[in-house]
Amino acid sequence: MGTFFYVVLAFLIGVLVGWFLWGRLRGELDSLRGDLDRTRSERDRLRTDSDRLTGELDACGTTRADLERRLREASAAPAAGSSAAKPASQAPAALMSTPATAKSATTKPATAKPAAAKAVSAKPAAKPVATKTSAPAKSAMSKPATVKPATAKPATAKPASGKPDNLRRLIGIGPVNEKLLKAQGVTSFAQIASWTAADIKRIEDVMNFDGRIARERWIEQAKLLAAGNEKEFAKQFPTAGTSSNS
Repeated sequence: MGTFFYVVLAFLIGVLVGWFLWGRLRGELDSLRGDLDRTRSERDRLRTDSDRLTGELDACGTTRADLERRLREASAAPAAGSSAAKPASQAPAALMSTPATAKSATTKPATAKPAAAKAVSAKPAAKPVATKTSAPAKSAMSKPATVKPATAKPATAKPASGKPDNLRRLIGIGPVNEKLLKAQGVTSFAQIASWTAADIKRIEDVMNFDGRIARERWIEQAKLLAAGNEKEFAKQFPTAGTSSNS
């Protein structure tokens, strides 16, 4: 009888201890679940902020490229206008200077010779006026013809002839970057594959990148796609878009 009593007592103590431990473990589990939910919500919020900041950064890059283009056009227009106006302004100066020299040439003999000699000297003095003024007039009319090449074309890559390629197949090129590249005249893989260091610096300055082209290996991807080596491209860049990617 005593043994049965101790067995029942031990069973009750074990149930109480187990219930106590289970309560504590369940509380810890609920606490961990709450922390996990908060962490997930923080992660989603950070992702949303990152996407928003990326969109704002791309919009700023587009605005900066547009402002730089307008600044180049505005600086090129006054330069062309001033160079065209300068030769035109020189012609009246030449026309005004030649009569002055003729007048001075006619006034000097007037002090030493009679009035008849003055009338005679005036006739040959009128001929150099016609010859001198004709030469500056021709130069004034011919100089503006050399001003036209001063309006140089912007240093953008020539767009490839034919149908443009789907640039979004490259890793790192999304809808916004594709629009920025097309605004710079880049529409094919062959153009990207032939970029030089100067081209890379120019594109990164316009798109507000900092070494991103080298990190994401745009040129290596473009070389494979321009050569039509789809198998090697899929092997080296498995996360890139397919040919039907839009």
